[in-house]
Amino acid sequence: MITEEHLPALQGMFPSWMTTCSAKGEPNTTVISQVWYVDEEHVALSFQFFSKTKKNIKENPNAFTTVVDPGTMTMYNLELEFDHSETDSDLFDEMDMKLEAIASMSGMSGIFKLLAADVYKVKSLKLIGSGN
Repeated sequence: MITEEHLPALQGMFPSWMTTCSAKGEPNTTVISQVWYVDEEHVALSFQFFSKTKKNIKENPNAFTTVVDPGTMTMYNLELEFDHSETDSDLFDEMDMKLEAIASMSGMSGIFKLLAADVYKVKSLKLIGSGN
């Protein structure tokens, strides 16, 4: 599913968007700092302060996220299904270090706090726009 071609869009150079929906069908879209490559079928999202998103995922494990390749401006939609959260693992530690680097570069050091690495199964990955 996720190939080498998609990896630049998963580097966190541009913020991504995540959309969830409550059990009642109320959508919520938020900006996220990281969509992290885990393997061909999974990505991890940085859970920082997404109270509405987290509530929606508990009610409905499906989500969409949009990522952008910074070199080509190509955009992809990923259809996701929540799998599990990690708070004490190599994945969590790697994402925490990357998040702190992002915060430092944007003058927000110490403000972003990773609470969990939320791992999602990628159900589909679709090209939605090309910058070229």
